[in-house]
Amino acid sequence: MRKLLISLSVLILLCLNCINPVILFSTAYAQQKPIPPYAKWGALAMKMTKEKYPNARIIDYLHIGRISGPNSSTEKFKLWLKDNSKEFGVFVNIEFNNETEKVIKVTFTETAK
Repeated sequence: MRKLLISLSVLILLCLNCINPVILFSTAYAQQKPIPPYAKWGALAMKMTKEKYPNARIIDYLHIGRISGPNSSTEKFKLWLKDNSKEFGVFVNIEFNNETEKVIKVTFTETAK
């Protein structure tokens, strides 16, 4: 009986060493981030910037913020572009109707910084 218990104990220890205990007790869950309200305007800003600067590559993107008015609002973005060896920034402002979300005006302002 004693030999059986020792053999069983050794077998259990060997099995436990083969299994990583971290894997047994940890569970990873992917978290989905909510889509920000400016996402569609950011996509439009990138699309229109690619149309205006077809030879440049967008290498960075920043949502600056929204200016809300009674009838219209403006989403403000800064995109960083690279055209051959030249890098430059472009401020993109998209003004839209608050009720219909129809675009009223899009402006581009280049900047060296």
